Amino acid sequence: MFVALDWIIVGIYCVGIISLATYISRKKSGTERSAEDYFLAGRSLPWWAIGASLIAANISAEQIIGMSGQGFVVGMAIAVWELTAAIALIVMAKFFLPLFLEKKIYTMPQFLEQRFDKRVSLVLSFFWLIVYIFINLTSVLWLGSLAINALTGLDLFYGLIILAFFSLAYSLSGGLKAVAMTDVVQVVLLIFGGLAVSFIALNIISESSGVFEGLRIVMNEMPEKFDMVLSKDNPSYKDLPGIWILLGLGVWIGHFFYWGFNQYITQRALGAKNIKEAQKGVMFAAYLKLLMPIVIVLPGICAAILFPVLEKSDQAYPTMMSLLPSGLLGLTFAALIAAIVSSLASMSNSISTIFTMDIYRYIKGNEVSQFNLIKVGRITVVVSLIIAALIAKPLLGSFESIFQYIQNFTGYFSPGIVVIFLVALFWKKATSLSVLIAALISLFGSILISIQFPELPFIHRMTIVFALSAVGCWLTSFLQGYKNQEKAINLNNINFSTSRAFNINTLIVVVVLVIIYTTFA
Repeated sequence: MFVALDWIIVGIYCVGIISLATYISRKKSGTERSAEDYFLAGRSLPWWAIGASLIAANISAEQIIGMSGQGFVVGMAIAVWELTAAIALIVMAKFFLPLFLEKKIYTMPQFLEQRFDKRVSLVLSFFWLIVYIFINLTSVLWLGSLAINALTGLDLFYGLIILAFFSLAYSLSGGLKAVAMTDVVQVVLLIFGGLAVSFIALNIISESSGVFEGLRIVMNEMPEKFDMVLSKDNPSYKDLPGIWILLGLGVWIGHFFYWGFNQYITQRALGAKNIKEAQKGVMFAAYLKLLMPIVIVLPGICAAILFPVLEKSDQAYPTMMSLLPSGLLGLTFAALIAAIVSSLASMSNSISTIFTMDIYRYIKGNEVSQFNLIKVGRITVVVSLIIAALIAKPLLGSFESIFQYIQNFTGYFSPGIVVIFLVALFWKKATSLSVLIAALISLFGSILISIQFPELPFIHRMTIVFALSAVGCWLTSFLQGYKNQEKAINLNNINFSTSRAFNINTLIVVVVLVIIYTTFA
């Protein structure tokens, strides 16, 4: 339980991170901050800030609490989302980023406007706003408040309010630059805190005989928790359907949607100094992804031994934190808060970017001042967090696993989005109407299949819907004349080459993954 020392450490962290953000956010006297400065950090982010910010934006309460909870129930198999993400990041860096940076875009909808028309941009803008507010922001706030409640006893509603205000305190004035630079600190705390929980738990399990002895005991007592590929008789097969979680299209559709075409992820790379710096940052994030199973999933597996009976699986990580000694508990709690508020800040910043640059600027016209753009962006941040805080408990309070909820419901939209961006990037014949048809097929096809085949694993559903959306896109383009579009991208003008270091690191990541899955399959 928290003591005075823990509260002091948390207080120092809060004051420190806000002070750092304020310092970073300062502007030179006599200069006006531009929209590019606020939303894209003036396109000046170095590789280490990009990599750290990618992980900080990704690893939040739904990852730490939700995935650790799945580690408690399923085991290390849930880490497939972390491990295979390393490959998705590399693909994004090599094939997607060169195109996005060449276009000098602010947002993903803006890219679609350049390739198709404003209709497509507006449809996707509203889609992302709905997903970010009603799925992402709400889940992070809710799981974060649950963690605070478990460790401190603070009422859930007050936990929601504190998290929302904390993220506002350091992100509102500084925009992406403040978020990305403070994320470096957040990631260090996140990794340290997760490793501390894992190592102390393993040492307790081994009765102070060491971490490796503890790991040996866990693997002997619960070998099924280390099966990376689940068999059909496993109760969690529906969510992680055996070898198909690796070889099927479903997981890769989810990854490309999240890592390649997701505003609040790609926005970090869009703020890079240049393509090489962006690619180095993404590779750094890929390596950090390989570490995440130890940081996030392993504590949940340890909880299955130390606390085999929990009311909800999502209580696993907060319960494990209670094992930490005073001082270290406060530091690890600060790490959890760091992960939560950094993701909240990242999501709300992306919401404000999309609403301001794709919707508000369209309504008001391109002549709107930089000052008004930034002001509207800040108002949007506040409003989105208020909405998310108010609906979090009614929307998510009854779910056993928030992580699987996110994966499942995002899967309603992601197949169509991936189709849209792939044809936008690589197929010259795709028309505006064809991609809108693909989006509609994705949404309604997913709903229909979910109703008719409720036992079908959602990644299989995503594969089917992806195929249907792609066929719908092709057929519509065919009926419209099947000809190259005027706004189609000329790939001959894009340099997809990568450095020798990037290629070597790609090989290392692939080899590591092959070793992991051949050892624990």
